[in-house]
Amino acid sequence: MAQTVGRNIAAPLLFLNLVMYILVLGFASWSLNRFINGQTNNYSFGGNGATMFFLIFSILAAVVGVVSKLAGGNHIRAWRNDSLAAAASSALIAWAITALAFGLACKQIGVGGHRGWRLRVLEALIIILAFTQLIYVLLLHAGMYSSKYGPGYRDADYGLGGVEAHKGSAATAARV
Repeated sequence: MAQTVGRNIAAPLLFLNLVMYILVLGFASWSLNRFINGQTNNYSFGGNGATMFFLIFSILAAVVGVVSKLAGGNHIRAWRNDSLAAAASSALIAWAITALAFGLACKQIGVGGHRGWRLRVLEALIIILAFTQLIYVLLLHAGMYSSKYGPGYRDADYGLGGVEAHKGSAATAARV
């Protein structure tokens, strides 16, 4: 049980973030299509000077976020040290881009003006994702500090794929 504490917490958070990133992708792509078509005067859309940049970074964050959740799902399934590197690095990149979209969402809210319900939902999703993705990244990296939270970079078998190296074995001879 102690070895799966991080896995039991990270798996539902991974699924929640995946669903929210898919929703962000849908809302942001719909809004960008309306923006490109010049339909910003419509009551259901609105927008201001930060809208175009916010939509572009939201779509970018959503695409990178969905792809990082695929790598994270592989890591949750395998829960080994070698899958941790791909999951942690892609999750960190997804969080960084989401943080940029978060800043633009705050700017869009600060500029004000009329924003339709879809843009407000998109802003809320990005703000929530900025925090939940940060928690997910911290959970993935928690194994560095204690092995009860999951595989970590400091484990003795890191890089061996969970294989125990014995004195005189081929794995030990290859590393020498």
